Formats: sequence, C-alpha cells, structure tokens
Amino acid sequence: MDILRSYQDQLQWISERDQGQVAAINEGLRVATGDVVGWLNSDDVLMPGALEQVASRFNEDASLIWLHGDCRVIDSDDLEIRRWISTYKRFQAKRYSRPRLLANNFISQMTVFWRHDVMESIGYLDESLPLAFDYDYWLRLSRLGEPAYVPQILAAFRWYSTSKSGANVSLQCREDLEIATRHGLAGTPLLIKKLENQLRKFIYSFN
Repeated sequence: MDILRSYQDQLQWISERDQGQVAAINEGLRVATGDVVGWLNSDDVLMPGALEQVASRFNEDASLIWLHGDCRVIDSDDLEIRRWISTYKRFQAKRYSRPRLLANNFISQMTVFWRHDVMESIGYLDESLPLAFDYDYWLRLSRLGEPAYVPQILAAFRWYSTSKSGANVSLQCREDLEIATRHGLAGTPLLIKKLENQLRKFIYSFN
C-alpha cells in the first residue's frame, strides 16, 4: 500500500473488498481509460519494452482488434522453467485458427491486449468462471477477428504448486472443457480435447 501511495500521481488504484479475482479485474477494465487494455496478475511480469511493442502494433494497424505474444514460464525465484511449454505454445500460435484455439488454449493471458471499445460489443469477463475465464474471453474475441501474433517474449508467467493455476489444474481443465463446449466444440475434436486435458493434468502434477 505504501508503494502504491508513492505513485499516487502516476496511476489510479483501488483497494477494497470485492467478489474475487474476476470481479476485481472487471472493475479495473471498467475504470480503464486507455484505447488498448489488458491485465497483469500480481505474480506475473511484463518484459522491458513489451508495452511499446503492443502500442506500436495497434498504431500501425487500425483494423487490429487484439493481439498476443510469447511468454516465459518462471518459478518463485524468477528462473525460467518448463521451456517446452513455451515452445509448444509458440508452435501453436504461429498456426492460429479459431478451431485450433477451441481445441487447445495456447494463448498466454499476460501477453493479450485488445481495443477498449470492443468491450461494448462482447462485454467483460464472465464472473461465474473462476479459473478459465480468460480462455472464454479469447474465444469471444476470436469471433470478432483473428489476433495478431507478436513473436517476441512480452511477459513471464510465474508457476508454482501453490499458485492459483498450480493448485487447481484439475478444476481448470474441467472449466476449460465446459467453455470449449459452450463455444461449439463437439464430436471428435471434443474427445481429443478431453484426452489432452487428462495428459495436461498428468504433466502439471510434476513440479
């Protein structure tokens, strides 16, 4: 709180009781005044120059609705881990399609930015989804258009066993599946996703 107060003239911040993480992010999005928005969770970090890259891409292309980039996975000591996950997501991002996104959420939340005005048409984050709410939002954004992919490391995601993501992998996979089904995934692709989620739970059981 003291650190926030020291930047009082440079940023707007709110500290109050709320209904949880998703409600808090929505509150931030509602008071945001920028033309382009996104959010960063407290454990994660943006890379130096990331916001300049984002601003540049939106300024260069007036038709661009949303974008995302590459992301590192780091541990509680800032050391890079699970590089194979980053490599896999990069492989998928270079081959983006909406059906591919429906089958597999390969977009790293902390690298995603979108134009503020699109929230007038698709709304805010779904507060009934405590774990995979970001995936639901990417699928809603994807109905408006394809994202630009920035092939540079824009952010780092911090993973450890007691983090929200680390401690709730099974529940997150279940919610992920429900969201994909809600957005139209069915048949063989749905079966494949179920199998991949089982594999994902097994992989993430190892620290």
